Amino acid sequence: VSNIEILVEKPKLLEVSGAKDGEKVVIVTVAQSDHGLEDGDVVVLEDMREGMEGLNGKCVTVKRVAIASPTAAKVDTRGVAFKTALQLPTASVISNFERQYDFYKTTFDEDEVNANKKFPVRTITIFNRLALVLDDDNGNSLLSDPQVASIDIFGRYQSGGLLNQVRPPIVKEYRSLADTLESTPVPQMLRGEDWELGKGVEVHLSIAAVLDFHESHGFWPRLHNKDDENEVVAAAKKISDKRKEIEGLCWSQSIQYGFPMGEPRDLDEKRIGRYARLFSTELTGFCAFLGGAAAQEVIKASGKFTPIEQWVHHDEEALVVDECQSNIGPLFGSRYDHQIAIMGKDFQARAANQRVFLVGCGALGCEYLKGLALMGIGTGKDGKIWVTDMDRIEVSNLSRQFLFRQNDVGHPKSVRGAMVVKRWNPNVNIEALEKKVGDDSEDFFNDNFWESLDVCWNALDNVQARQYTDARCLFYSKPLLESGTLGTKCNHEVILPFRTSSYNDGKESDDNEAQIAMCTLRSFPYLPKHCIEFAKQAYFADYFEFGPDVYETFRKDPMAFFEQLDTMEPGEQSRSLRMIKSFIDLQEEAGGNIDFKGCVRIAFNRMMKDFRNSILDLCHSADEMEKSSGKKFWTGTKRRPRPIDWNDPIPELMEYLYSTSNLYASIWQVEVVRSREEFQKIVDEMKLEQHQWEPSNEKVDLSEGDNEDGESGAAGEDDEKLKGDLYKVDASKLQPAKPQEFEKDDDLNFHIDFLTVATNLRSWNYDIKASARHTVKVTAGRIIPALATTTAMVCGLVDIEFCKLVMGLQSQGSEKFLNSNINLAAGSGNFTTFAPDPPVPISTGLEAPHPETFTSWDKIEISRKTKEMSVEELVN
Repeated sequence: VSNIEILVEKPKLLEVSGAKDGEKVVIVTVAQSDHGLEDGDVVVLEDMREGMEGLNGKCVTVKRVAIASPTAAKVDTRGVAFKTALQLPTASVISNFERQYDFYKTTFDEDEVNANKKFPVRTITIFNRLALVLDDDNGNSLLSDPQVASIDIFGRYQSGGLLNQVRPPIVKEYRSLADTLESTPVPQMLRGEDWELGKGVEVHLSIAAVLDFHESHGFWPRLHNKDDENEVVAAAKKISDKRKEIEGLCWSQSIQYGFPMGEPRDLDEKRIGRYARLFSTELTGFCAFLGGAAAQEVIKASGKFTPIEQWVHHDEEALVVDECQSNIGPLFGSRYDHQIAIMGKDFQARAANQRVFLVGCGALGCEYLKGLALMGIGTGKDGKIWVTDMDRIEVSNLSRQFLFRQNDVGHPKSVRGAMVVKRWNPNVNIEALEKKVGDDSEDFFNDNFWESLDVCWNALDNVQARQYTDARCLFYSKPLLESGTLGTKCNHEVILPFRTSSYNDGKESDDNEAQIAMCTLRSFPYLPKHCIEFAKQAYFADYFEFGPDVYETFRKDPMAFFEQLDTMEPGEQSRSLRMIKSFIDLQEEAGGNIDFKGCVRIAFNRMMKDFRNSILDLCHSADEMEKSSGKKFWTGTKRRPRPIDWNDPIPELMEYLYSTSNLYASIWQVEVVRSREEFQKIVDEMKLEQHQWEPSNEKVDLSEGDNEDGESGAAGEDDEKLKGDLYKVDASKLQPAKPQEFEKDDDLNFHIDFLTVATNLRSWNYDIKASARHTVKVTAGRIIPALATTTAMVCGLVDIEFCKLVMGLQSQGSEKFLNSNINLAAGSGNFTTFAPDPPVPISTGLEAPHPETFTSWDKIEISRKTKEMSVEELVN
């Protein structure tokens, strides 16, 4: 919450669902316009202060706020002027719109052409405003609460306040297997076109017929058994005929756009016969898909996420080859019999000689390696799998990268992954690499390497690497299999040379997080995540990563450092110089080498500066601004902070000293002190004292902008002085420092300990709710939970698409292939698959008979016997 206002009478131009003109309305301005709240959502009020504490914990319904604007005014809601206007009080915003409305209405009425015409207006939603419904139909009545008394309590608002959405429970009811087998007239198919055409009817009837078959015989239909196939087909026809007279049941009727028409159609006996004939087979891809999706449904029994609506069928007719019996039999009991029975002996022969480049061996890569080994890829004399990954196995990987175990921690992912699947299938020819795929490794991944491949298979977690491999596949005209996961969300894409668009044809970046303004992090935090981000970006990065790193660069070779300094931006230059100077000053204060007590002293001074002196300086500057301007400074989301006091300590102060001192000990390569009792004894002996605070001469930035490099004149002079001071330093006498590389999974390195206590001290400063250690770890470590269910499901789908590539189905068109975009958390409506997009045409600017367009797959190869050619020769 950044403001709360009471409008004594609702203006006519203001539109709030359910509110009448002339009524009192409470309008809340929120700090984030992308809050996601909609009309009728319920929120709980929290962190209300300054006489409004009685509202904390109260539930209230919110409504969207909109305003009527003349269409002719053409208000640009994305423009700077509109966004600036929204920073004004609501009454002022409405007043401005009323003047605009009156002007255009008068002009409209004065024009005779508009006689008897309605004045055209548009409704503009003001996304950063919400109206509170103080007395709704859901029992959320604030006005009847004795702690609220009247609407006037909202007029006391000065600062603070949070709205947290209360998500109402959704009750779902489901029918039995027997019921849904009968009364699902149009079963859902994963492929949307198949669903609309009613192809799920045959699958549904096949399941019912096979269940009847098992009930009669005590066994399931046997592989390639013609008698069993005929009996299942006959049973399906009988079931369909029996149901056709009853409305709402599943039978072979015509279906258009997903709606049953009630007219009989011929049953597709060929598909039902295949279902029976291949009922006992399994494919790796289908097993992974089914396992991931079904396991996620089991988890949903806890009440988390939306279940699917009973049925989702998937049928891949293109995989079945039964036109030649000698291609699918006889079977001799090999581990690949099921694949041969479905896709043929020629498929298995081609699969064995596939040359696959798997880029990445994390969560996706492990699942793909499993699939490749089980399918027998790379087991022939010409076949091979290359898997590359630069990362090493961490403890946190073990929950989702299932090829690894505890004894694999610290080892290369690609090497250990290859070892595991080689044990599963000793015939697999696999080479594990620890090379980055990029410009700097093209001496290894050269023309010969890329030209030898059949397919490139991405299992990456960043856009830049995906763009590079896509560019290589474009250049060498190789198919690319692409996929990604984000929690319960996943997608995959099949990229076929000359037939589909490429990954780079789309626009994607790694910047999928809403950025937090630096001024908010630096001086005006109001949410726990602001404190976590500042602790990571400012405290940890400066003190333990950037600072020691530039100091070491200077210590090892001052002249090389000064050369490097000239290439830096002014802000980074200043930051580097100050960091180096501070590290040198620390050694001078310690009288030479820094010992553990010196580390404690450094930690104490940091604590006083960051959580006391800087807070007092900020409050002093704000108070001075209030005196000069006459306007209250600490309003809305700007909370007046409070300083820590060593003379009246809170438990977090000693915790901060403990973790920070040990981190500095790691930097200065001093033995750490893990014993709490021993550490407490050291602190007591040092008799640390808090100095009397005096206003700083340094200017405190109270701006709400993000200019980090705003200081130029005086700062530039200071930087020149610092350079001069550093030129005089004898670097050979400086103590070595070891920069820290942030590692979230090592509980003994004090990294997360420091971030947690630094976060919570800053939260205490600003009266923000404290954060649990695991919350800090997840946020600071940028951990997006990778779910084994999502990974298995999407990898299963990609395994199926790979089988189509091996079969050569691309020659039949890209329509045989599927891309997907699925959210396992959001129910049946979010199982979306679609055919790959065609290549994006690029205009040449030429006219016929010259080519008018080309695609990113096209290139012109110029062959020359001599190495050199002139520009004129090139043009001609």
